[in-house]
Amino acid sequence: MKFPILLPNIFNHPFTYESNFDLKIGDFVEVPFGKSKIIGVVWDNFEKKNDKKFKIKKVINKLDIPNLKTSTINFLNWFSKYNIVPKGMALKLTLLSGRPAKLFDKENYQNFSYDIKNNSIELTEEQKKSLKQINDSNKKFNVHVLQGTTGSGKTLVYFEALKDILKKGRQGLVMLPEIGLTSQFEKKFIEFFGFKPAIWHSGITKKNKEIIWSGIITGKIRVIIGARSSLFLPFKKLGLIIVDEEHDQSYKQDEGIIYNARDMAISRASFENIPINLVTAVPSIETYENIKKKKYSISKLEKRYQDASLPNYEIINLNNVRLQKQSWLSKEIIQKVNFHLEKKDQVLFFLNRRGFSPNVLCKKCFSSFSCPNCSINLVYHKNKNYLLCHYCGFRNSLQRDCSKEGNCNFIFSGPGVERISDEVKRNFPSKKVEIFSSDTMNKKSSKDKLEKIINNEIEILVGTQLISKGFHFPNLNCIVVVDIDLSSHGHDLRVAEKNLQLYHQLSGRAGRAGKPSTVYFQTYNSNTKMISDITHKNPEIFLEKEIEIRKRNNLPPFQRFISLILTGENESKLEKEASKFKSYIQRSIDAKILGPVNAPIFRLKKKYRVRLLVRGPKTLKLQNSLALVISKYKFLSGIKLSVDVDPISFN
Repeated sequence: MKFPILLPNIFNHPFTYESNFDLKIGDFVEVPFGKSKIIGVVWDNFEKKNDKKFKIKKVINKLDIPNLKTSTINFLNWFSKYNIVPKGMALKLTLLSGRPAKLFDKENYQNFSYDIKNNSIELTEEQKKSLKQINDSNKKFNVHVLQGTTGSGKTLVYFEALKDILKKGRQGLVMLPEIGLTSQFEKKFIEFFGFKPAIWHSGITKKNKEIIWSGIITGKIRVIIGARSSLFLPFKKLGLIIVDEEHDQSYKQDEGIIYNARDMAISRASFENIPINLVTAVPSIETYENIKKKKYSISKLEKRYQDASLPNYEIINLNNVRLQKQSWLSKEIIQKVNFHLEKKDQVLFFLNRRGFSPNVLCKKCFSSFSCPNCSINLVYHKNKNYLLCHYCGFRNSLQRDCSKEGNCNFIFSGPGVERISDEVKRNFPSKKVEIFSSDTMNKKSSKDKLEKIINNEIEILVGTQLISKGFHFPNLNCIVVVDIDLSSHGHDLRVAEKNLQLYHQLSGRAGRAGKPSTVYFQTYNSNTKMISDITHKNPEIFLEKEIEIRKRNNLPPFQRFISLILTGENESKLEKEASKFKSYIQRSIDAKILGPVNAPIFRLKKKYRVRLLVRGPKTLKLQNSLALVISKYKFLSGIKLSVDVDPISFN
């Protein structure tokens, strides 16, 4: 018999093989391909008819592994069409380095033994009401939004909902936006459920990934807590997906195969015909619009857990104070922080910039340090004593011969968290200070560091956006936003939405244990209404305004954007090809095409980048027609196309 076999590679169709094995859709098989052997999956449809006569090869072996479910195959087919990705590459996301994992002995799964304990946590009336609304809708596919003020106990509510699903013998997936959140979250999970979940992200070992993958496809592992890629695991009996911090931009995979994990999770739930819960303090614009249209149901938690009050806000106008040279903290802020430290409050200085300084300049020859591979400045990291490109990872030492005479004499322009940390240590020499950023919290020691922060052994934190992501620090009652103006500029259409979510999340770290708390904003911006708007306890006021602006200007979520990024090493060749490509696709698709323009970061990893933006109706027809046109176009050698459907960033 003939069978369609999809291979985990850049092919957009399965290949035809013959077999005497009793095969069904989803079976894993070993097949000859060229001069090698490769693992593929029996797919649902044959490739299109080909008039050429070719010799059909035979399947070598059928693997003794449970098959991929039809619902998973249907999801991967849809994923491929929506994101304009070859089917074989979509399949690859479900496998481990292009292969399934072998089955392990029973003892390998003992770490994840499933035995729910009876806990004695009593929910508030508001939490019980939310739980009932979730459980009432958790019968089949349904998107339910659990929106709650930061610190309102949303996690407890969805844990209870998950417990109900697990008791019915099904599996659960809890998605988190950052790897750094998993250790604190895992501890919370074990305290509630009494058993260990499987953790899935890029940092776990190859052996553990194989054990978890096989435990998921056989149903031996019941709960996954994971980052974006956990969405593609081959669940045997998935019963519920929970997307925590659904608004978070980190759910967007922006390298390799580009997709939005939150949106794809909703789609996967639809194909599995199971419920999905989106959890947030401030919904994304897309989610908010779907709530308004009644496509998504919603329940709200207005009160913080144990009636803890929300933080107060104070604005410190930097136009009215004189900062000392090479200083970013006003005398007023130092006094406020001392007041909090005397009360044994933990303090956070927030600045969303890694490293010591974003610009390094020689004051003799005026040349700056920029990345040789990317069109951006290198950031000086004082703790490691090197200059670093945050895009390609290029490193350089701070040594350079000056074109005037001798060595360059450097000026460090602007602060990063390391520079603020130095200033904080000078002002509070007796206090334990720790930097909280992706440079310091992705290491093995981060678990110990978190424990020390929770136990108030670290009195002052200096942190980037990572700290806003859902951590629970019971003693944190003072937050200083060093300069809110730094993150309120740019050409990003989502900048207002991002600021709203960031500062709500950030403020939510303070006052969680019930003590009075304050967030201080240092700013040169005389428009203090902007700060009042984004910190208002009712984010819907801001979201309504933003929705109106988007609607008026025909921006997402009211229109589909598809970003086409062409890259190449030859600048003039790339620009000519981009114009030619635009003319070619313009004739074949019913949409507006803007560009080509140079990307804001024009050179990245030694490649020049030019962008086109396709604007059109929100239907799959747009992707289908675009995919067809792209498949027929032959790019000049050395030029590569990346497709980003529903772009979040325009770098």
